[in-house]
Amino acid sequence: MYERYEGLIFDMDGTILDTEPTHRKAWNTVLSGYGLRFDMDAMIALNGSPTWRIAQAIIELNQADLDPHQLAREKTDAVKAMLLDTVQPLPLIEVVKAWHGRRPMAVGTGSESAIAEALLAHLNLRHYFSAVVAADHVKNHKPAPDTFLLCAERMGVAAEKCVVFEDADFGLQAARLAGMDAVDVRLL
Repeated sequence: MYERYEGLIFDMDGTILDTEPTHRKAWNTVLSGYGLRFDMDAMIALNGSPTWRIAQAIIELNQADLDPHQLAREKTDAVKAMLLDTVQPLPLIEVVKAWHGRRPMAVGTGSESAIAEALLAHLNLRHYFSAVVAADHVKNHKPAPDTFLLCAERMGVAAEKCVVFEDADFGLQAARLAGMDAVDVRLL
């Protein structure tokens, strides 16, 4: 089915790894300490965004006087403490395993590189990917195409010859802007 592509790019959170429940639990833990709330639908709409951007939205929703980067760091620390014990691969990992050695593959994620690398290594999945591009590797995050363009560059594959697997609207938009085909894994 993916024979015509020279490179495969996978989003991480919610696409190949079931991290979303842990991210939500970490947000609940951090925000409860400040007496803040968040709107689940608004947060889901921001899937694929870097943590500081989600923190900014929460701060605006609550009209709080907090630094979004500090709030994001607190959430990242909470996630690190929980993730390695809770996260499991999603069924799409079978596509990764099936194409390993046949095509170069990369992960393009809105998570920070420390989290992405730790998770992939902990689950013994890192060796499947020739590149991992995370939020701290690009200036412009999804829905900008930068994450996926850097994946293609690091794999040594032209952007138009890549396919992206995504579970978020921002990521699907980023893939289109990068000139890549995209598979909405929510429809699989």
